[in-house]
Amino acid sequence: MAELRTDRLLLRRWQDSDLEPWAAMNADPEVREHLGGLLTREQSDASVARFQAEFDRRGYGWWAVQSQATGEFIGFAGLDRVDDGMPFTGVEIGWRLARPAWGRGYATEAARACLAFGFETLELSEILAVTTAANLRSQAVMRRIGMTRDPADDFDDSTVPEGPPRPNVLYRIARGVTV
Repeated sequence: MAELRTDRLLLRRWQDSDLEPWAAMNADPEVREHLGGLLTREQSDASVARFQAEFDRRGYGWWAVQSQATGEFIGFAGLDRVDDGMPFTGVEIGWRLARPAWGRGYATEAARACLAFGFETLELSEILAVTTAANLRSQAVMRRIGMTRDPADDFDDSTVPEGPPRPNVLYRIARGVTV
């Protein structure tokens, strides 16, 4: 499995030591604001098991993100196939960081590394990104990494209950776009 390095980050395979800080992130209402409800420790641990299994099967997925300066786990970033039932198909990029890591450019830095891997290693022709219409921080990252949005592609995610997580926006970037 490939590890990705940036100036400040290491995107790597998940370790047992990541489980506790990952569970804390998934129990943080601000981190989960645009993702639906909070996760229990068991649900959080199960998500890591799924991430690892997907990596083993496909060779890509959700990397754990670690600060190179401190060695601290600060979140996740990666690429994944779009869930069944969405009104589009493809590979999507995503990220989630612990609150102390917000506002430092880490999401943008990790996302750029994931885009490079997707286009150069996986030879994808396009990468998508999805978030709730209210998640302005993630949309700002999407724009910073060169993604664009066509409002005609926006959709309601019928897999979540009525409320703010339901209206979603879709961003895209094609291979060869430079920022």
